[in-house]
Amino acid sequence: MAGGGRGLLGGGGLRGHGELPLNADINVTSLVDVAFVLLIIFMITAPIMQGGVDVRLPRAEARPLEPKSGLVVTVDRDGRIFLDQSALSYEDFRATFGAFVRSKRPSGVYLRADGRVAYGSVVQVLAVIRAAGVNDVGLVAEPETVRP
Repeated sequence: MAGGGRGLLGGGGLRGHGELPLNADINVTSLVDVAFVLLIIFMITAPIMQGGVDVRLPRAEARPLEPKSGLVVTVDRDGRIFLDQSALSYEDFRATFGAFVRSKRPSGVYLRADGRVAYGSVVQVLAVIRAAGVNDVGLVAEPETVRP
């Protein structure tokens, strides 16, 4: 055989003898698998990250408030005050709340107080909120369950 043994059957080319031709397709199966796993991880961890201060809210018969972009002030069981997620003493809260409201300009303030906290503590916090010029204060409560 003349010509080096590569007649009509070809076979070699640049990649050598007997290898398969290159495949230019992109296999996205593994990419989709990774994306689904990440999606599941984020779906599981997102509710956990939206924690907050643990309080047992009192129950009351009231219609639910429409969610607004407001400021949340929380008084926990031990009487500690939280401005969104930041813990403050009563003195610090009283000293800084007015400036905080003037800088943030919230549409409303939501006061969450544990049902076991002293009523006087809640009234003091509410008085500071009102003294800062906030007129739209919502008291947050759990919906009351009606037992037949």
